[in-house]
Amino acid sequence: MAGPYGQGEGLYNRPPFMPGTKQQGQQSKDSVAQRYRDGLAALDQYCKANKSGKAFADLSGDDQDELLKGLESGKVKLEGADGKKFFEQAIKDIQQGWFADPVYGGNRDMVSWKMIGFPGARYNYLDWIDRHNERYPLPPVSIAGRADWTPQR
Repeated sequence: MAGPYGQGEGLYNRPPFMPGTKQQGQQSKDSVAQRYRDGLAALDQYCKANKSGKAFADLSGDDQDELLKGLESGKVKLEGADGKKFFEQAIKDIQQGWFADPVYGGNRDMVSWKMIGFPGARYNYLDWIDRHNERYPLPPVSIAGRADWTPQR
């Protein structure tokens, strides 16, 4: 969140702010990082007030799941942040980090690609176009290559 994305670089952030359509995305002076700060603080405040004084991180997995489902559905209302929008932002960022090429800072060592069998940024899949439901035998490749590759001299 300390980089350009989290700081809202390149986005218009001057008033007046008007409610936009879903396709227009967030319309606010707040950066993504600020929305996370506000959302996480409001989430912990909600948990402490409604979950025996515990922070979100201290809740059981089942309680965390229940709370996240409440945020997703809009049933859980946070004070100082829109819980549903906070949840949607977090899911979007998690998905992008999970599936992104490691050169962008997420998906370290291509672990998510390895888990789902995604071959990555390989230049040629012609031999595999018509082969469905078969596990791809080669490890994934990032835009930057693979860590175990060494330049040929």
